Amino acid sequence: MRKTPVRASSRSSRSSRSPRLRAALAGVAVAAAVGSTLAAVPASAAPAKAAPAADTTQFKGVNWADPRDNFADDLLQLSGLSTSDTYKQTYTKASRVIAAFRANLGANTVRLPINPYTVNGAYWKSYRGVIDAASDQGFKVIVSYWEGTGAQKDGYIDDEAAYWPMWNNVVKAYKNDKRVYFEPMNEPHGYTDTEWADIAAKWLDTYTSVPRGRVFVSGAGYNDHVTSVCADPRLKGTYLSLHHYGFWKSYATYDEWVADLKVRIGDCASRTVADEFGAPMTDGLNYNVKTPDNNYINFIQAVTDTFRELKMGSVYWPGLRTDDTYSLQKLVGPVSRPWLETTNQSGADRLAWAWGRGKPVQG
Repeated sequence: MRKTPVRASSRSSRSSRSPRLRAALAGVAVAAAVGSTLAAVPASAAPAKAAPAADTTQFKGVNWADPRDNFADDLLQLSGLSTSDTYKQTYTKASRVIAAFRANLGANTVRLPINPYTVNGAYWKSYRGVIDAASDQGFKVIVSYWEGTGAQKDGYIDDEAAYWPMWNNVVKAYKNDKRVYFEPMNEPHGYTDTEWADIAAKWLDTYTSVPRGRVFVSGAGYNDHVTSVCADPRLKGTYLSLHHYGFWKSYATYDEWVADLKVRIGDCASRTVADEFGAPMTDGLNYNVKTPDNNYINFIQAVTDTFRELKMGSVYWPGLRTDDTYSLQKLVGPVSRPWLETTNQSGADRLAWAWGRGKPVQG
């Protein structure tokens, strides 16, 4: 999850973002999200129509996150796991969490963070237990590079001397696993649209052994629009990842949220997966009932209806993240044998609707 798409100087940590802070940030969202970011897309960036598949409905997923929001200058520790766990312990715990995502939500996809600290050292052997457990259960796995925190949290690759060896290790391990997908960077907002497209093209040129249909190219900025990367012929055949959040506006109607989402997608829905979107799930909001005066309910109902209409896959943020009010699942049971419970059934219902199941909002 992210704050309003603005330049790096005003970016803050998602892990410190309380509901009150989200509300405070929302007031500047309209201008920043649509006026500034989308206006910056070159006029020549007409949406391309190449697609790796007819649509992206095969991706029905959730994010599994570190409690620190995946921004870390050390080892990533997904909620419910420990960096001291062996491969076997990690695999066992991850198998249960993945099974719970399927049982509770009907998910078939999980998005996981990576960084050089996690991949380029001894912990990589244990962390692979998460990816392997998900793949072995038939899940699609999207692995995405997250930048660091503090001064490193600026929307740029932290250290290219560590970044490329990280991807060398990941690609070597999983290029032959058809269930594993690669996302070169999460929210590359430090770069211009053109600069980011250049980096994505370099990634594709570097890893020609990876089929383009197993690469997710992030939308420019905070993944907040895909029109520019969609237009770049060098990126043809890849999936595109979009992020969209209700706190980007202090208030919008259902119809305004639909319009806001569609302008970010352009004519590129057939290639696009919303691999982050979310809203509060632990404060009792009922997303199954029309409530026009509530911004978040309008948002969730609008985007899940639109994902279904446009036949887009979606990956909720977060499926599991400890102490995140947006988390749709929470850990229960013993540490060594974790299981999950749903925090908001109406939120799960809207997610199911986006994925082609369930019932529309009534009334």
